[in-house]
Amino acid sequence: MEPQIKGNAPAGVAQKYTLSDRLGSQAQRYGILIALVVLCIVLSIVSDNFLSSRNIINVLRQTSINGILAIGMTFVILTRGIDLSVGSVVALAGVVSASFATTSASGFIPGSPYMPLIPLVIGVLTGVAMGALSGIAVARYAVPAFVATLGMLSAARGLTLIYAGGRPIPALTDGYRWMGTGDIIGIPIPIILFALVFIVSHFVLTRTRFGRHIYAVGGNPHAAKVSGLSVNRIRFCVYLISGALAGIAGMVLAARTGSALPQAGVAYELDAIAAVVIGGTSLAGGVGRVSGTVIGALLIGVMNNGLDLLGVESYYQQVIKGGLIVAAVMLDRSRRTES
Repeated sequence: MEPQIKGNAPAGVAQKYTLSDRLGSQAQRYGILIALVVLCIVLSIVSDNFLSSRNIINVLRQTSINGILAIGMTFVILTRGIDLSVGSVVALAGVVSASFATTSASGFIPGSPYMPLIPLVIGVLTGVAMGALSGIAVARYAVPAFVATLGMLSAARGLTLIYAGGRPIPALTDGYRWMGTGDIIGIPIPIILFALVFIVSHFVLTRTRFGRHIYAVGGNPHAAKVSGLSVNRIRFCVYLISGALAGIAGMVLAARTGSALPQAGVAYELDAIAAVVIGGTSLAGGVGRVSGTVIGALLIGVMNNGLDLLGVESYYQQVIKGGLIVAAVMLDRSRRTES
């Protein structure tokens, strides 16, 4: 009687399962990047202008503002939060900072341009102040993030209209406008800022103790608290980061358009959330990468640009973007269910 070789079949099955598991894991990890590459290939075929250097620079410049906002949103969502106020903070920071870089005087507007650094610092501090108020409500008083930031969305928009008197702030100085229209060795400043924000944020989340604490709080807040982490302080800090980046985005937007508009930033929070979710960050917290967010923002930017080149109306773009968000959330829920 031949001896039975135990475990050969199961081992083979296990090897096949492991290979399939690895392929599935790689597909989940790089799926959004593959989708971006495929989209670029398709658009380059159907449109002769898509791959032109001018259009590529234009896509990156347009994506930079949403990308900066989305990176800030990533910090918040990683802790199981949400920040619906970033669009209004964009407008408020833009208006307040621009008021210190204009010769036009009215209402609360000083009407006397200061040295370029002053408006930039004021814009960031404005964003930080709004983020601090949201962070206090969420972390200190346990107000649900959705409610706290929804209230801040309305309050910040109202403050913007009051401060600017409902009118745009024109006549911005060349030094201020350079942040949105200038370049260094041919690379537009908004793209450089976007890249710097990404590099710093990636380092913070992957190489610092604070970054590990953010993932811990998002993964299991109770366990993080038992482990000695200051959960409330970490939650407060991520809203500060989101507010600061919204302030930077607001100044870039005002500098690009040449005037600060009180109506700017409407629905920008939706694009930021879309980029984060499409990029693979879980709304349940604790899972996600800034690199995925950047790719998600680029996917949205490329899609919008491609549809514009093809003459597709903006209404259809909103429908497609909404479908992408729903599909990304469904995929995230499916992954969490399987795990």
